[in-house]
Amino acid sequence: MTAANFAASSPSRATARVRLRPTMSSDIEYVLSLENDPQNLQFITPWERTQHEAAIRFPDFRHFVIEGGAGLDAVGFLILIGCRSQNQSLELKRMVVQSKGAGYGRAALRVAKKVAFDDLRAHRLWLDVKEGNSRAQALYDSEGFVVEGRLRDAVKVAAGYESLVVMSMLQSEFSGRRSLGLEMHA
Repeated sequence: MTAANFAASSPSRATARVRLRPTMSSDIEYVLSLENDPQNLQFITPWERTQHEAAIRFPDFRHFVIEGGAGLDAVGFLILIGCRSQNQSLELKRMVVQSKGAGYGRAALRVAKKVAFDDLRAHRLWLDVKEGNSRAQALYDSEGFVVEGRLRDAVKVAAGYESLVVMSMLQSEFSGRRSLGLEMHA
């Protein structure tokens, strides 16, 4: 799959330009450093190196480095799972962005939706997000994801357990948003 490009703009901030490119083995150290950054650890369950290495090679996964800014430097990564699902249901397994508040997450999410619905022909794109991650939940909500439910005490954390909020978007909802100019066109 070739790299996908997108420029997202918002009235309140400068344009965030991003590109998704397939993650290479040489990117694993960067990916692991983002996962283990204390800013991110509270919101994710980090993977081991071997899990990322397998995700790069396994055809059912799409593991991307998010490149952004004028120089298209690495600014994060994201993982899609279920790319060969007979049910056409893909999971946005993980999205981690290094610089919060710069628009890279929103722009990368828009590219991921385009990849899922246009390139991979998904019927449904879903994700789960820790209940305490209100910033991510607000982003997903503003980008058209619908809350499906809550997985109570699904993740063990140092203080006990944390619940996950399951959110999704259907292809018909993506198409509706596209017709309103809220999504990028093919």
